[in-house]
Amino acid sequence: MVWIFLGPPGAGKGTQAVLLAEHLGIPHVSTGELLRRAMRNGTELGKKAKSYMDAGDLVPDPLILELVREVLAGAKGCILDGFPRNIAQADVLGAILKGVGLSLTGVLRLDVPDEMLVARIAGRAREESRADDSEATVRNRLKVYAEQTAPLVEYYRRAGKLVDVNGEGSIREIQTRIREIAAEAAGGTKE
Repeated sequence: MVWIFLGPPGAGKGTQAVLLAEHLGIPHVSTGELLRRAMRNGTELGKKAKSYMDAGDLVPDPLILELVREVLAGAKGCILDGFPRNIAQADVLGAILKGVGLSLTGVLRLDVPDEMLVARIAGRAREESRADDSEATVRNRLKVYAEQTAPLVEYYRRAGKLVDVNGEGSIREIQTRIREIAAEAAGGTKE
């Protein structure tokens, strides 16, 4: 069982992905966490990624995809959080999944109105004393997200894999919706 979580900044995809992974007993895969772990462990990929990150550059797709391939090899499934981020990554991910004997169960897109996202992130910024989450910055991040993921959303919609999830409500309410979708996909075996 492989699920992808998509959603704009502040939608709660990280929180919801972790909860579903724990519920299903499969790993939660965040590419950011994979990079940090590879760097901490001093792996060859970690060293390469660190050189890009230390220079302030984005880690190139081939390195990210190799990290994902390593995690998926031998796995019975996972929750991919915020990955893939573009059509090229989605195409390669499909080949990786096929190569390790897995298939994509579905793509859960958390749907939250922009005004609610701005309020959530502003609240988080106050709690964490983060100056980089001003309203203008958040609105720009939402614009960039929409531009970059619109093709990916359409890609998975055409493939019949995209499921929109109402991302409004409490963490528990949203998780209940997600678990119902997962149970339906699994034939009702994991409620």
